[in-house]
Amino acid sequence: MKRRSLPVAAALAASAALLLTACGGGDDKSSDNDKIAGADQGAETPKKSAKPSAAPAEDKPDGVDVSLPKDMNLVFDWETPKNNNEAAAMEDAANYIRAIYRGVDKRTTRDAAVAAYATGDGLHYAEAQINSRIDGGWTSIGTRRHYDVATRSASNGSSVEVAFCVDSSKFYGKEVKTGKVLRSEPSIADFDHFEIIMVKYPTAEDLWQASKVFVETKATQCR
Repeated sequence: MKRRSLPVAAALAASAALLLTACGGGDDKSSDNDKIAGADQGAETPKKSAKPSAAPAEDKPDGVDVSLPKDMNLVFDWETPKNNNEAAAMEDAANYIRAIYRGVDKRTTRDAAVAAYATGDGLHYAEAQINSRIDGGWTSIGTRRHYDVATRSASNGSSVEVAFCVDSSKFYGKEVKTGKVLRSEPSIADFDHFEIIMVKYPTAEDLWQASKVFVETKATQCR
């Protein structure tokens, strides 16, 4: 239902200045499950901006490329809320997840999608997830399903909580050098519950950024 073709150059320029160096764990089978990470990191200005992409329009919802390789399939089984802010925040929460895995695929935390859809602790978390995979020498492959979504708006209208379940039972780590897929037996460790606080970018219409990420691992309510 993407609702705008708004250029986000100004948003990217401001957000890029907030890019941080983080550390932490991953959520694919080789190190299993997302963690809340990067709470005490310092700021660092990137040396150069991301290059523009030639991706098709459907992969560039805010003029930012969130396309992924065909073997990295992120499925969002979500119903669109009637509330416009909640619908926009929910959609950009999905774009935030795409941005993380685009960074994993591109082997960088400096991709424009990360700067567009993340800020504050949400940016720490995204960088931690990407860096853990870069440091471990692996990427991701398979299908990661997101479902049972719920949204809740703050009274001031400037933030929305997006909560959802994740099933990673068919989503695996893959060694970059060897191409070996790191499979594991299905278990409760494949199921997580996310709560992402999305905040409205003040100078861009309908652009929302992940500012905080909370993850419950081994989430029995998602099984």
